Amino acid sequence: METYKGIITKGIGGFYYVEVADATYECKARGVFRKNKITPLIGDYVDITVNDNAENTIDKIYERKNFLNRPPVSNIDNLIIVVSTALPRPNFLVIDKLVALAEHKGIEPIIVISKTDLSHYNEIYSVYEKTGICVIPLISDESLDKLKDVMNGCVNAFTGNSGVGKTTLLNKLDGNLALSTGEISEKLGRGRHTTRQAQLFKVCGGYVIDTPGFSSLEFEKNEIITKEDLPYCFREFREYLGFCKFSSCTHINDKGCKIVEAVNDGKINPIRHENYAAMYAQAKEIKKWEL
Repeated sequence: METYKGIITKGIGGFYYVEVADATYECKARGVFRKNKITPLIGDYVDITVNDNAENTIDKIYERKNFLNRPPVSNIDNLIIVVSTALPRPNFLVIDKLVALAEHKGIEPIIVISKTDLSHYNEIYSVYEKTGICVIPLISDESLDKLKDVMNGCVNAFTGNSGVGKTTLLNKLDGNLALSTGEISEKLGRGRHTTRQAQLFKVCGGYVIDTPGFSSLEFEKNEIITKEDLPYCFREFREYLGFCKFSSCTHINDKGCKIVEAVNDGKINPIRHENYAAMYAQAKEIKKWEL
């Protein structure tokens, strides 16, 4: 009997696959988790016991730094938002919704600009250059190396609209994957009965989450950000929060608003502020029973 600490990389039918160093063990969660209504998640760091003549067990789940409801995954370090310069054109409202969700969950948003050979990346880059968010235009091997460095040692989730080049990018990051467009799951050998399950696989010294929930942006619809929390999800707003003339400031068109002043002074990109206003209008419609 041996005990190890590892990370859950896959779960199927009540069995969890825990990676420990260079080995992976199939485990069952102890009954105490079910009793306490705790479900292990992909990405959980756990202690396991490996038994010679009995089932291996998950004995402890370490505190999660974050988790998402759908897809149900935990401890995500980076949300890598792939945005193309063309075909499809960037939708900045969708991008900012994803960035805000990442900020809200304590996940680092990384914006990767693809298809820079079709159109110049400056339109996208200029929107985010003053935000403090890492933006990586894919223009050279050096930019790809920068992304690899960002991913190293981290749990990474990729998202973006269909056609932006996520699969192509993953193939460039790890040539051993040899993924076909839209067939990430095929490489992992997952059968039809598990296609809705999240899974981690190794890329660039870290992990990438493979789940339909990210590629189809389903998770954006299943996480709620209140209008009170929303301003803190735009990191370039934060230095101005608390300094507006009125404590009830919505930061849209209020008199004495420091954020509006920063927009007018060119310190905050107007597209970001417009998207904040659109998201604020949606957040105002959230009912208490939805929280």
